[in-house]
Amino acid sequence: MTLHPLQVVGVRVELPANQPVVLLKESDGARYLPIWIGAVEASAIAFEQQGVQTPRPMTHDLLRDVIGALGGELKQVSITELRDDVFYAELQFADGTTVSARPSDAIALALRTETPIVGDESVLATAGISIPEEDEDEVERFREFLDTISADDFAGSEGGDEPHPGGS
Repeated sequence: MTLHPLQVVGVRVELPANQPVVLLKESDGARYLPIWIGAVEASAIAFEQQGVQTPRPMTHDLLRDVIGALGGELKQVSITELRDDVFYAELQFADGTTVSARPSDAIALALRTETPIVGDESVLATAGISIPEEDEDEVERFREFLDTISADDFAGSEGGDEPHPGGS
């Protein structure tokens, strides 16, 4: 199993389906990995990226705090599989324990714990998108777009680690 480090580029709403998507980028390569997610998870990722502090802990904050209170340490989040157009992930702990998770939840938790995110080569080979250098300005526009949105923009959308509305 070959794993590639991934960075979270950000989240946005894919139109016309109004479905949130998180975009990851291969750190050691040129592929991007889009994963369609639910509105709550999109908000959790966007809040963390924007440094938004909520008055009460969100679910992913609570999970981070519970892991710490129990003396656990999240070592790595892995996007492990793409089966029937659905992504799968695992939380890997320092004591060797692994827990299955939805990628959106795993990514939100990884951001809160500053845990590395990796993607299996098979997932990147199947669902990764290579963007030629001349199209890098499109990615830059995407990043600029991310700077202008807030988690409130995701209210009312349903779903979670769903297949792409177009079927891929």
